[in-house]
Amino acid sequence: MEGDVVSVERVVHAPPDAIFALVADASRHPDIDGSGTVRQAKPGAPEHLALGSTFGMSMRMGIPYSMVNTVVEFEDGRRIAWQARPPGVLGRFLAGRIWRYELEPVDGGTLVRESWDVSEDHQRALLKRGKLPEITRTNMERTLERIEQLVGGTSGS
Repeated sequence: MEGDVVSVERVVHAPPDAIFALVADASRHPDIDGSGTVRQAKPGAPEHLALGSTFGMSMRMGIPYSMVNTVVEFEDGRRIAWQARPPGVLGRFLAGRIWRYELEPVDGGTLVRESWDVSEDHQRALLKRGKLPEITRTNMERTLERIEQLVGGTSGS
């Protein structure tokens, strides 16, 4: 992996607002997740994420676990990013990767860019080794396919 960020892009045939509404709704993350690890938003997640919003997520990769996410970047309709950490004291010392979605209107729809940014992750060196970056790239491509399936063809673009 070169650098600290893996990104994928796809033109989704839908307006940015429809796509943003989907990714800014934590309860819909299991629907768009291409990795199969996101199970459900924890109770209390805001209906529409905003800068500073915090939401918990039930996860499963072999064994069940939880993550707490904080929205660290937000431009309504254009950009959202959240930083994921385990809950409690472990969250201070582990993880810290950032998941980012950037939307740009283009002819025929919206260019959607999803990024996995490990620049602030405590395990950055470990995460950048081996097959994980390529597996993550493939999973993000699946996520963008799911977004296309869920919102593709909506009017307004």
